[in-house]
Amino acid sequence: MKEITSIALVLVAIYLLASAFLYVFQRKLIYFPMPIDAAFSATEITLDNRGIELQGWVLNPGKEKAMIYFGGNSELITHRAAFFTEVFRDYSVYLINYRGYGNSEGKPSEKGLFSDAVAIYDHIEAQHQSILAYGRSLGSGVAVYLASQRNLERLILLTPYDSVAEVAQVIYPIFPVRYLIRDRFDSVSRTPDIEIPVLVAIAQQDHEITPRHSQALIASLKQADLQVVEISGASHNDIVEFSAYREAIGEFLSRQ
Repeated sequence: MKEITSIALVLVAIYLLASAFLYVFQRKLIYFPMPIDAAFSATEITLDNRGIELQGWVLNPGKEKAMIYFGGNSELITHRAAFFTEVFRDYSVYLINYRGYGNSEGKPSEKGLFSDAVAIYDHIEAQHQSILAYGRSLGSGVAVYLASQRNLERLILLTPYDSVAEVAQVIYPIFPVRYLIRDRFDSVSRTPDIEIPVLVAIAQQDHEITPRHSQALIASLKQADLQVVEISGASHNDIVEFSAYREAIGEFLSRQ
């Protein structure tokens, strides 16, 4: 009996230590800052948000419309620059690194990324007639937040989620992650008042943000002018290589 009790205590201790590890290091499990591509060249932009300097680039500068791109947690945001330049040729495209990513100062957090998104919008608003936000994976939560705070023309969400807390709970099912996580990125709670055109693109074979999380977000977009496309055979990382994805964005942008 003593041996069973000892084993049980050891297992409980291991569980508590693992839970503590997830809590203490949770931001290292959410954010994977990427350096800049030293070979990339485009019009540079810097802006200050309450003492944090953000750095990035503008593609197609001088257009009446603007697109702000919010990338994935480990994405080199300039990697798809040629795609953005071509598909969003009527838009000035803003690729600005999250705080702590590339040459942007600071450390990433939900509060920080949300604050930066609003600061970017406010910084460029006077230069453009309208602004579109485009969020991929982690960035979908940032784009949804911006749509809930500012007047956007349209919103594009690629492999989005209902909340990071729910996604993390599926990844770590035996731990109470949804109660431990601080940076929740709860997009579902911010969608009820979004009434603009929204495109949601889902990867059928997405094993990182499974379609059920995207479907939960879609169900919450009750007031939006919603367009949904599920790319057959695509996974979380390669969906951008599919022609159906490119065509869906082109069609969405052409809608009046």
